[in-house]
Amino acid sequence: MTRQDKDPLRVAVFVSGRGSNLQALIDATQKGQSSARLAAVLSNRDGVYALERAQRAGIPARVFLRRDYASRAEQQAAMLAYLRQVGAELMVLAGFDQIVEPSLVRALEGRVINIHPSLLPSFGGGLHGQADALAYGVKVSGCTVHFVTEGVDTGPIIMQAPVPVLEDDTVETLSARILEQEHRILPAAVELYAEGRLRIEGRRVRILPPAGKSD
Repeated sequence: MTRQDKDPLRVAVFVSGRGSNLQALIDATQKGQSSARLAAVLSNRDGVYALERAQRAGIPARVFLRRDYASRAEQQAAMLAYLRQVGAELMVLAGFDQIVEPSLVRALEGRVINIHPSLLPSFGGGLHGQADALAYGVKVSGCTVHFVTEGVDTGPIIMQAPVPVLEDDTVETLSARILEQEHRILPAAVELYAEGRLRIEGRRVRILPPAGKSD
C-alpha cells in the first residue's frame, strides 16, 4: 500500500443515503486533517442527501441507477469506467448499500475500503449491524474499517472502534454513538492509506510508522 508520489491521493466515495461519513471525509480535507483529495462521488440512488453534500463541496458526482443497466455487473462496470476516467486511486464505500461485484473487487484489488457498523467479524454481511448486536445482547458493539474482498464484510481489518452497549439503548441511540466513531476512524484510515502506511499481510493489516520513524 505504499505510495511513492507526492500528489494528493484521489479518493472516490460510494454512497446510497444521507452521506454523513462522506461529510466526515469532506470536513477532514477542508480542515487540513487529510492529505487526500475527494475526486468523485458515486451513488446508486438518485435524490439522496449525500449528493447534495457533494455538490456543496464542489465534488463531481454521478448517479448509476440499477434500472438503467441490464445487470448489476453492467452497472458496476460503468462505475469502474467512471473511476478510471476521474483517476481515482482509492474507493471508499461509505453507506453504500449494494454488494460489490467480484469483477469490480478484482479490478480494484487492495484499493477499496468499507466502513461497517459492527466489530467485525461479528454481525457482518448485512445492513443492520446495530439491530443485530442489540438483538444478540452483546455488551460492546462498534465499527470497523476494512479492505473489501470478494466476501461480504470479510476483508482485512484496518481500524476498529468499540462502543459500549447501554442497558436502555435502542437501535437509534446505539447507531448514533457508533456513527460518531465511524466519523472518526474512516478519515483516519483514509489518511493512513494516503500516507502509504498500510501493509496487508495475509488477514492482518499492519500500520507502518510515519516516514522517517521506525518501530
